[in-house]
Amino acid sequence: MDPVERRILETYDELKREVLDLHALFEMAGGHAPVERAGVLDHVEQLVAQGLLRPGDGGDFYERTEEGRLAVAGPLDVTLYTRDGCSLCDAAREAMIPLLAEFGATLHEINIDRDAALREEYTNDVPVILLGQEEVARHRLDAAAFRRALEQAKK
Repeated sequence: MDPVERRILETYDELKREVLDLHALFEMAGGHAPVERAGVLDHVEQLVAQGLLRPGDGGDFYERTEEGRLAVAGPLDVTLYTRDGCSLCDAAREAMIPLLAEFGATLHEINIDRDAALREEYTNDVPVILLGQEEVARHRLDAAAFRRALEQAKK
């Protein structure tokens, strides 16, 4: 991935925001001079074309898609796709919590019902658990296998 595009996608995590305007992206991605701003804008357009960003409400606002978040996920970033009222999801979360703390992993819990694409892809499959960008469990969490995956990711 292009370093500027990676920087743009990582800015959402650094600022802990779901939606950013172009001004924030220019500032964080190094676009201070007009030519640099044009370059950042070109990268934003490329990220939109790749489906990693999407235009937000209003002209200069952009939202990072789930694919965009996963594109810059670290090896110890754990994603739990869930939905309200899912007892298997609750059980998976409870089993993961001590392991996440032990390995210093970060949990990103995503309710699939808030994203039409995720709901369509995973509606009958939650929980789905990713470590970095790789799926490590679906439906039920095998805690021993998850521990091994975390050990491998930490190396």
